[in-house]
Amino acid sequence: MRSWTDTLRFAFQPVVNLTTGGVAGLEILARPEAGDILAEARRDPELDGRLAVLAVRAAARKETLLPLHVNVFAGTLADLGGLTPLHDAVRAAGRLPWEVTIDIGPPYTHVPHQALLEAVGALRAQGFRISADGVGDGDVPLRLLTDMGPDLVKLDASLLARPAAVMAMRTLCEQLGALLSVEGVETELQCGAAISAGAQLAQGELFAPPARLPAADVYVPPRSPGAVTVPRSGPSVRQFVRPAALLPATASAGQVRALLTGSPEVSGVLLVDQHGLPVRSVHRSRFLLSMSGRYGHALYADRPAVKLGDHPRTVGVDATAWEVLDVVAVGDRSRTSDDVAVMDRHGRCVGVVRLADLVRALAESRVEEAAGLNPLTRLPGSDAITGEVDRRIADGRTFALSWLDVDHFKQVNDGAGFAAGDELIRSVGRALQHAASGSTRVGHIGGDDFLVLAEPEWLDPLAASVLDAPWSAGGRPVTLSLATVLCPPGSVLDHRQAAACLAPLKKAAKSLQGASWVLGRAGLAGHEIRRGSGAAPAQAGCAVAEPGLG
Repeated sequence: MRSWTDTLRFAFQPVVNLTTGGVAGLEILARPEAGDILAEARRDPELDGRLAVLAVRAAARKETLLPLHVNVFAGTLADLGGLTPLHDAVRAAGRLPWEVTIDIGPPYTHVPHQALLEAVGALRAQGFRISADGVGDGDVPLRLLTDMGPDLVKLDASLLARPAAVMAMRTLCEQLGALLSVEGVETELQCGAAISAGAQLAQGELFAPPARLPAADVYVPPRSPGAVTVPRSGPSVRQFVRPAALLPATASAGQVRALLTGSPEVSGVLLVDQHGLPVRSVHRSRFLLSMSGRYGHALYADRPAVKLGDHPRTVGVDATAWEVLDVVAVGDRSRTSDDVAVMDRHGRCVGVVRLADLVRALAESRVEEAAGLNPLTRLPGSDAITGEVDRRIADGRTFALSWLDVDHFKQVNDGAGFAAGDELIRSVGRALQHAASGSTRVGHIGGDDFLVLAEPEWLDPLAASVLDAPWSAGGRPVTLSLATVLCPPGSVLDHRQAAACLAPLKKAAKSLQGASWVLGRAGLAGHEIRRGSGAAPAQAGCAVAEPGLG
C-alpha cells in the first residue's frame, strides 16, 4: 500500500530582497499529487509537524545554501509545544537552526495563545527565526502579533491597495525589530507599491513561481527614482542582508574549498561556533589562492579552516549603511571586498552585507536627492517633505507643517530686479537651514514658497530666527509670512489633508500687515495670530479640497 508521502513533492519559491535584488531565502511548499494534504495537516498537528520535517529533508536533497522558510500552522505549535523532530532534521541536514525561519500561519481562532507563545519561545531557544505569515488576510490578533515579536512579518499582497495599513505595519515592524515582506506579488505595480510602503522583502509570481528546483535567478523590476527616501542617518543594514555561507568552526580547509568550488556565487564563508557566533571569515579569492599554490592542497586540505581565516568584521542588525562603511574604512585596506557579518541581538550571524551593495544604494540616493533639489537654494522640493509627512503620520507622531513666503514678492522683483529677488530667496533658504534643529526638514517648493516640517517645540525659535531678521532686497525692506498647522496623531490621514489644513492658514497670514505668523490645529476651526496686525478671517479650519504641497 502506497503511503501519502509517496505522492508528496515539494516546490521552492524564493523570498526576494527588494534592495539588492538577490534571493534572501526559499519558502518550501508542499505539493501533493492528489488530495488536500494541507487541509488534513490543519486538523492534524502530528501530520503538520511531519510535513515540516519532510520539507527540510527535501531542501537538503537540493543542496541549497539559502536560508529556508518552513510552514507550520499556529495550532500545531500550540498543540505540540514545539518541534523537536524538526530541530533534529535540521541538524541532520547539516544546517543551523538560525538558517531556518518558521512561518507560522493562520488560523489563530481557538488556538490557545499562551501555549502558542510558549512554543515560539522554545523554538527561539533552539535558534530558529520566527515569521508571522498571512497577516492582513488571516485572523492573527494584533496583541498576539506583538507578543510573538516575530523576526519577519509577511503581508498579503491585497493590503497593497491600502498603503496606510502597510506603512503602519512597517512602523510596527520597526518597533518589533522585524522585517516586512509582501506575499503574492504578481505585477510590477504591486512591487512598486511594496517598495514605496517600505517592505524589504517580497515573493510572488512576478519574481519567480514555485518550482521543483530552487531558483538561481529572479526577476526584480528596476526601482523607480525616488521610490524610497533614504533617511539622514542612512538606510538600515537590514535592507542589504544577503544569505551567509556558514560552516562550523571545526570545518577543514577541504570542506571550505568544496563549498566554494561548488557554489561560485558565494563570496566567502563564515566559520561559526555552536552558538552561531562568527569565529573566522574566509574570503573566497584569498583562500582559493592559498589552496591553489604549490603544495597548497597538500599543506592545508586537512587542516582546520580557521587557520586560513581572518577575524570577522561584524555589525549589529540595527546598524545603518554608514556604520557598515565605518567598519570597512577603519580596517585593513586589503579586506575592503570582504563580507561584513550581520549579528542579531543574540550575537548569531543572520547574513552578510557586501560593500558593493551599500555603495550603489548610497550613490543612487545621493543622485536622486540631487535631482530633486531646487537649483536656486539647493533645498529639496515638495516630494521629500510630503514623503516625510506621511512617515510621521504613519509613526503616530505629532508634527508641525509650516508654509513661509515673502510678502508681495512680485513687487520686490519688479522694483529691485530679479537678481536681488533671487539673492533674497537664497538668503531666506540659508536662514531656514541655519535655524533647523533636531528632525526639522526644510524644503523650497518654488518661487518664494518654502515648507518647514518640525517638532512643535522648535516652532518659536524657528519663527523668531526668520521673522525677526531685517530682510531687504535692493535696499527695500521686506517682510515674511508664516502659516503653521499642528497635526497631532489621528488628525490627518496623509500629506494632502495636512496641506488642505494649511492652505486657509496661509491666506489668513497673508491678510495681516508686517511680518506675520498664524497657527492653527488640524481638525479644529479657528487660528491663533502669533505675529502681525490688521484684520484676519475669524475662522480658518481644514478645507475640504486637498491641494498638493507643490
